[in-house]
Amino acid sequence: MDALILLIHVVVSVILVGLILIQHGKGADAGAAALGGGSASLFGSRGSASFLSRSSAVLATVFFITSLTLAYFAGTGDRPDRSITESVTIEETAPADLPEFP
Repeated sequence: MDALILLIHVVVSVILVGLILIQHGKGADAGAAALGGGSASLFGSRGSASFLSRSSAVLATVFFITSLTLAYFAGTGDRPDRSITESVTIEETAPADLPEFP
């Protein structure tokens, strides 16, 4: 279960980074409008901004959910001992009877 959530987490994070890198900043809108190149884009003049921002929001939500799920799984469950001193049990024995010397 942990491996599946970790795989989803890594895939979502890579896609999220890619979506964020291809988005235009707020300052890029003025240059695209002045040069007229914004209307010939794949999603239309304003379609790409809303599509990419909504996709980023959905992927960010999935990223946060998987992060919290992985943190929950890491904090619960059976964990092995972290130290050798925690795994060693000490048995107390009675002292041996020594013979008396004259």
